[in-house]
Amino acid sequence: METRELRYFVAVAEELHFSRAAERLGIAQPPLSRAIAQLERRLGVTLLDRDRRSVTLTDAGQVLLDEARAILDATTAAARRTRRAASTPNRLALVTKAGANHELLRKLLDAHAAEPGAVEVEVLLCRMGEQARMLRDGRADVALMQRPFDDLTGLDTEDLLTEQQVAILPAEHPLAARTSLTVADVSDIPELPVARWPRQDGTYEPGPGPEIHDQSQLAQLIALGHTVAVLCASSRSWLWNAHAAVSLTDAPHVTTVLAWLPHNRSRAVAGLVRTATRHFVSAS
Repeated sequence: METRELRYFVAVAEELHFSRAAERLGIAQPPLSRAIAQLERRLGVTLLDRDRRSVTLTDAGQVLLDEARAILDATTAAARRTRRAASTPNRLALVTKAGANHELLRKLLDAHAAEPGAVEVEVLLCRMGEQARMLRDGRADVALMQRPFDDLTGLDTEDLLTEQQVAILPAEHPLAARTSLTVADVSDIPELPVARWPRQDGTYEPGPGPEIHDQSQLAQLIALGHTVAVLCASSRSWLWNAHAAVSLTDAPHVTTVLAWLPHNRSRAVAGLVRTATRHFVSAS
């Protein structure tokens, strides 16, 4: 199979319409139809059921759609990483969620910079849940992620820090004076609905709380008395005077990890992982 054929097939499978797929690809419909037919003959299976009114995926077609997307993403990522290696050979791209544990990141970067022959680390900030995608599409080499919140499937990881969670409330709220709370205490406050974070697919769980897009928005909404949030204890470092952080006694612990693609053979990545192992894993 050629990547061109896979691009053609993905377009048809996503559009379920040959004319729209051809327009999307910028080609005429007849060569597109011939290419799909040739792909089916080569594989010896029917990928699409089509008649005059509709096009649908067969079970085999669904399998190829999933595989083709992964293959095309991998080729795009390989090209991006290759170009980046040529343009910035002595630089490593690390992606982290904006507002994540910046004290841990600072310690990691300082420790790495002190290592002989260490390369420059470029820090990329992203929105929640984007780290894995940026690793896989080649925009980043390593990522700071959090278990159990981030999708670590298929990634190699090194644990750096495990910490408790806290409730972030408006400083003037009565619960802010407590020394500790439970998840139940903060999950049903009528005037302070819990902030809602995006899921892995970018959608939000239903609920009365505001949909959170970034840390600045969250900080403002808490200060205004519109929401309460459950975050890692390290979030205390960015709180305003209008915020209060109260420990949660029964919330699951969160572990910050350094993550990278398992097939990555970069010496720069290996060097950063060694630094992390030496300064964080051994210390824990």
